[in-house]
Amino acid sequence: MLKCYDCMEEGKDSEAVAICIVCGKGLCDEHAKRMDLPIWSGINPAPEKVHKKELPRILCNYCVKQILTDAFD
Repeated sequence: MLKCYDCMEEGKDSEAVAICIVCGKGLCDEHAKRMDLPIWSGINPAPEKVHKKELPRILCNYCVKQILTDAFD
């Protein structure tokens, strides 16, 4: 069974319930972070339609911090 990488670094032993879509680390419920991203139809940079329902993505704490840091630089 896949184990949570962040728990392993903390000296714990937890089973993973998700995988980070950016780095591929296994994550438990405690360490998995959900980010809902918008879905567009059409060709970028001018999407024809933004859908009402967003696409859930699972990330680890490290990747969330990197994405948010890069977005505001």
